[in-house]
Amino acid sequence: MHKTKGLGRLAQLVCLVMAVFCALSLAAPVPALADVESVKGKTYRITTDTTFAPFEYRDSNGDLVGIDMDLIRAIAEEEGFNVQIESLGFNAAMVATESGNSDMTIAGASITDERKQTYDFSDPYFDSGVLMAVPESSDITGYQDLKGKKVVVKTGTEGETFAKSIQDQYGFDIVSVDQTSTMVQMLQAGQADAMFDDYPIIAYGIAQGNGMKSVTQKEAGNSYGAVVAKGKNQDLLQAFNEGLAKLKADGRYDQIMEKYLGDNATKAEQTSFFGLLQQSAPALLTGVKNTLLVTVVAFAGALVLGILFGLMKISGSKILRAIASFYVWLFRGTPLLIWAFFFYFALPQVAGVKLSVFAVGALALALNAGSYITEIVRGAIQSVDPGQTEAARCLGCSSSLTMRAIVFPQAAKIATPSLINQLIIMVKDSSILLAIGFGELLYQAQQIYAANLRVSEVLFIVAMFYLVTISLLTMLANWATRRFSENG
Repeated sequence: MHKTKGLGRLAQLVCLVMAVFCALSLAAPVPALADVESVKGKTYRITTDTTFAPFEYRDSNGDLVGIDMDLIRAIAEEEGFNVQIESLGFNAAMVATESGNSDMTIAGASITDERKQTYDFSDPYFDSGVLMAVPESSDITGYQDLKGKKVVVKTGTEGETFAKSIQDQYGFDIVSVDQTSTMVQMLQAGQADAMFDDYPIIAYGIAQGNGMKSVTQKEAGNSYGAVVAKGKNQDLLQAFNEGLAKLKADGRYDQIMEKYLGDNATKAEQTSFFGLLQQSAPALLTGVKNTLLVTVVAFAGALVLGILFGLMKISGSKILRAIASFYVWLFRGTPLLIWAFFFYFALPQVAGVKLSVFAVGALALALNAGSYITEIVRGAIQSVDPGQTEAARCLGCSSSLTMRAIVFPQAAKIATPSLINQLIIMVKDSSILLAIGFGELLYQAQQIYAANLRVSEVLFIVAMFYLVTISLLTMLANWATRRFSENG
């Protein structure tokens, strides 16, 4: 009898628990399912790395190609959506997706537990691994020969993680850089003894004749996946997965892999130096155009800011002087790159404002240069003989008339050489904007040597382009200065 009562109470308890569970289940929100059909006809912004051959690089025509690029384009066509691809560099691409500046990143991103805290990954589309490469003339035959040697790795990659995991065991030093081409260049120059990188990257470089050889077996690694921000763009992610499955099923996936990793994979044409110059010229001239355009726009803005804050620094108002001093202190005391990152990545998160790469570059350059021009303007105005101001006032001229007719013309002549120097500095500073994917001159150079791995030759050509551009700009500025002085 007691046993029966006990079973009855247990049954009641089970029923109660089940009732509570059902109630909670009904009350809990049901996660929304991804709607693949909703992506059709839409255009998504896809960010990628700048130099990660054979997954993404630019061919001799300047077109962005590679495994990742062919995959995302084929999937977009299959699933009925459009893509706008922008190459930013790996870290910048990932941050852009996290901040909402892009919808998806596909850049050979390894699927790791750490990254899953911030991003959602697609189904794996490539199984990677790590290889060690050394110069062809090296006598290093394996990890055991690395004691006391310098090993170069790429920041944030599996190669870096693996190198750190065996560093203590084999006793080598690690140097982290941001590009595969930089690693190759360090080995060629004798600044490093070995490099670790993803095996398809090393295999591609060896096939291109980069002077390296592989001396280890492939270490097991993570798989690559496309990336979206955590909980965002689930429709796009699901469409990617469905499209990838279709490509694998009908053989198009294998065709893409064979195109870049097979025995007859596409190889960069090896030309003479002058042939390389001829091939590179169109892309580099585009870089020159973009460099000059962003510099001119930024310089115009910097002039306005410099004159405004320069006048505030010499005003009689303590508040205006304090504001101007704070502006100069802030932008002269912080790197230009920080502001480029802030406007491009943080501003969309903080204020919901998204600016184009060009607008971000021009704004960051203008604010940075404006702080220096502020001091140029202040110094030029204060260099004008104060006796002239006193004489003008004795003649009954107002303060504004005195400033406009007497002080400003003389201050402009005094400030002109310094302004020309600042303009030249801005042309060179614009190269920093390659970190956010702005297509200036050095960015274009990276795209070229990422494919052919002829880093030294390409950089020498770029240096010549900079010298010619800045020399012509200086001649033009000096001519304008002479005309200004003659008319004055």
